[in-house]
Amino acid sequence: MQIALAPMEGLVDEILRDVLTQVGGIDWCVTEFIRVCDRLLAASTFQKLAPELELGARTRAGTPVRVQLLGSDPVCLAENAAFACELGAPVIDLNFGCPAKTVNRSRGGAVLLKEPELLHSILSEVRRAVPAAIPVTAKMRLGFDSPDSALDCARALADGGAEQIVVHARTKVEGYKPPAHWEWVALVQEAVKVPVFANGEVWTLDDWRRCREVSGVEDIMLGRGLVSRPDLARQIAAARAGRQVQEMGWSEFLPLLQDFWIQARRKLAPRYAPGRLKQWLAMLTRSYPEAVVLFAEIRREGDCGRIDALLGVPRLEREWAAAV
Repeated sequence: MQIALAPMEGLVDEILRDVLTQVGGIDWCVTEFIRVCDRLLAASTFQKLAPELELGARTRAGTPVRVQLLGSDPVCLAENAAFACELGAPVIDLNFGCPAKTVNRSRGGAVLLKEPELLHSILSEVRRAVPAAIPVTAKMRLGFDSPDSALDCARALADGGAEQIVVHARTKVEGYKPPAHWEWVALVQEAVKVPVFANGEVWTLDDWRRCREVSGVEDIMLGRGLVSRPDLARQIAAARAGRQVQEMGWSEFLPLLQDFWIQARRKLAPRYAPGRLKQWLAMLTRSYPEAVVLFAEIRREGDCGRIDALLGVPRLEREWAAAV
């Protein structure tokens, strides 16, 4: 079984990938999508969204990081995929699942599920351009407004050369509204010969057990559930191996939140760093009563120094972050 961390634009950046993979249980993760339009992108564009490329395409914890591309031009995607491999990408992942309206209007993400032939063309071109030793994978939804073509899309991806397919078990129109249709993941796995990952609405260990039972697949990609419960992958890995599951308490988690904040202060201007922290802290309120209290204290706070104090960040680290 493999457990992957989902690529969520504007949320799971290199900072959150770094912190979450420190917890354990995650086998690999994926960058936010890199938008490919009509030209070969500069190396700096790849390195901005995938800075782990300079660290051997791994997080500090040693977890492999795949590079995800999004676009609709097969040739241009292929050229950029080949360049990403030159920069050190260990796997090229292609995004056919993004539901954002702005992305879909520019012919990217889930809207391409209306065109199985184009999916096949994209996979075929990218597969030909990428060195044989480097896998090409894909992420899809069940369709744009209906799952009627889900199996055709999955076959197009697999026949085009995708070595793994992640299925977010909802259509684009359904967005993130529950439920996730895990039974369709089972149908996709029956339709293709490559490994299929289930994705969507796994928030707890019990959700994972139900997903595995309904979908029939062992591999899983965790998104919002893992962001909200940072040890969810570790819990699942322990349960799958027959080990005792021990949930991460707030005292174990707090140093990771402090690390996240220090990194956010280093990366972002003071006016933006608090918002980045609040974004994650709001999601953590689903799992930790302590996060509810802390979020209430920080919610309207914009001063980084006061946030340092509320988080209990050690003085030397506060000074280091402020000086960067």
